[in-house]
Order: sequence, then structure tokens, then C-alpha cells
Amino acid sequence: MPQSSLPLFCRFVALLAVAFTLACGPVKRPDGGEGPLPVGAVAPDLEAQDQTGAARRLSAERGHPVLVYFYPKDGTPGCTAEACAIRDSWNRFEQAGVKVFGVSAQTQATHADFAREHKLPFPLLADPDLVWAKAFGVGTIAGLTRRVSFLLDREGKVAKIYPDVVPASHAAEVLADAAALH
Repeated sequence: MPQSSLPLFCRFVALLAVAFTLACGPVKRPDGGEGPLPVGAVAPDLEAQDQTGAARRLSAERGHPVLVYFYPKDGTPGCTAEACAIRDSWNRFEQAGVKVFGVSAQTQATHADFAREHKLPFPLLADPDLVWAKAFGVGTIAGLTRRVSFLLDREGKVAKIYPDVVPASHAAEVLADAAALH
């Protein structure tokens, strides 16, 4: 594709994504609501296996803030940048007492490879049936989870929603917001 037509192509893809989202409407959640869980809502009590096969239950993390970040696919540039930014800030996440769950539709094995390759110190949860995505009201495109994050407070309530995540700077943004929860 010639360079001169690249911006036009990018605008076309962006418009197509918007049209697709509008045509499909907001995600209907199992709790009867639509769209992303709102600020103040109690996060659903969900469980999934992480990359090591360990069962992770969201309610077990009550008592400290939790970042639940949804991402499209292991190994893609944006997803790698986001995961590595969290990894590179991991000491700050631990000092702040913030737990992290990365969630996507990939399998436990794919998550294990991704976590091993990038030395990720936090759980990546396999959500192939999109149970977590639907419960949080996170949409998908072509079977890939949209990039949306939720910061939960110590009681398990949604404190902040990040609908437009910039992968490389997301970790710093979450840490600043988590500090404000105290």
C-alpha cells in the first residue's frame, strides 16, 4: 500500500470499528446491565485459571486494590507493551498493594508462553468463553477482547474505568489512581 494512502486507510479502519460498535450496541451483562460496569458497582465474583493452571478468584483479592485489565491477544505489539510496562513497574505495584489480573480470550498455554517470554510476574487469566469479558461489559471484535481496564478498590467496587488505554503509559496512570484511593 502506498504511504500516501495509509492515513486514509487508517481512518477507514477506525470508522469501520466505530460503525461495528454502534451496530452491535453495548454488551449486555449477565447482571442485566449494558456496557462496562459503572464506577461504584461491585465487581462480579469470578474465577479463572491463570497461566500456571492456578485458580484465581476475584473475591479472594478483597482488602487491596485490583487492576483487571482486558487485552486483545498475547504477543501483539500493544498487548506486549502494556504487559511489559506493568512488569517494569511491578515493584511499585507491590509497594502500593495493587494486585493485577490480565484477562483475554487466549488459552492457558498461550498465556504461559507469553508470560514466560516476557517474564511477567502477575496472573494472566484465560477467558476463552468470555465469561469475564461479558460480566465486566467488555466488548469483543472478531473474538478478541477490547482493551479496557478496571481499577477495583479494597471492597471490590469499580473505582475507575479506562476505556481508552494507551498501553505504554497505562501502568503509571493506574498507580497514580491507586494512590488516590487511600
